[in-house]
Amino acid sequence: MKLLPFLSVLASAISVAVAAPAPHVTLKKLDDRVRVEVGGQLFTEYVFKGASRPYCYPILAADGTSLVRDFPMKETAGEETDHKHHRALMFAHSNVNAVDFWNEGTSGTKFPKGDTVHDGFVETTSGAVGVLRVRNRWVAPDGRLMATDETTLRFRGEGDARMLDYDVTIQARPDAPLVMGDNKDGTMAIRIAQWMTMPHKYLKQDVPGAGHIVTARGDRDAAAWGTRAEWCDYFAARNGKTYGIAIFDHPQNVRHPTWWMARDYGLFAANPFGQKDFEVAAKHPPGKGDYTIPAGGTLTLRYRFYFHSGDEKAANVAGRYADYAAGR
Repeated sequence: MKLLPFLSVLASAISVAVAAPAPHVTLKKLDDRVRVEVGGQLFTEYVFKGASRPYCYPILAADGTSLVRDFPMKETAGEETDHKHHRALMFAHSNVNAVDFWNEGTSGTKFPKGDTVHDGFVETTSGAVGVLRVRNRWVAPDGRLMATDETTLRFRGEGDARMLDYDVTIQARPDAPLVMGDNKDGTMAIRIAQWMTMPHKYLKQDVPGAGHIVTARGDRDAAAWGTRAEWCDYFAARNGKTYGIAIFDHPQNVRHPTWWMARDYGLFAANPFGQKDFEVAAKHPPGKGDYTIPAGGTLTLRYRFYFHSGDEKAANVAGRYADYAAGR
């Protein structure tokens, strides 16, 4: 009989834990960015001025640990300074009607380099889920408008986890189709923190790393690059704690499950437009993976970033993906 009071207290504690409200997400508009706080602590900032495209930086875990590289936003001792266009968390592609919106300057493709230009806010809402909705213009270096988009970011926290849903609807001009060209450089991407990377080479020198990659299909580490899967997780331990970043590919996305541009040095991206480069053994002809949005038409792509503690099993990445696929 003495067990009954204990069980009653335990049940009450569980009920309170289950009913605990999600931390409030606050969005604050500044001159060049939107600051996103979860439970009063900085999570990220959506920066929409000063670069060739909007991006999110920093990305902070619930305990304040930075999960992305600082460069090129700032230089930090010990960090690699390659690929200056890898701006933390961003959406971009390297061949859009033969204009490159991914690389900058003379790097990458032979195509002229375009800019994704902030064109205004549609919604900025704080609450249990913070919602930021913006419009952008995709502009070629000669000033031609290539496309427009409406992008929605949703931010929320749950315990020590953080989620960022990133939905983009690209619209072709009414007078011309828009070809998302077959190229590995893209598309929904994050450049992870230096300490999270796998062992790799930089400037021809060996760089140690504690990171690991795993996909929903079980491909791990170097074997994950260029494979297709519903989700991919990149994680590493630091100071006795494991941190991870998973990207979820929405089941309704074109060419789901997507290909993964998951590099040992820390580039981590979902790319539905790189078939020729990812499936090299199949010897696809150039342009095999092109995707054409008809004149005046749209293409919507949806992804979720799940920032978690533990490896993919401890963080229940598969279960979290199932929730996302079910619309939760």
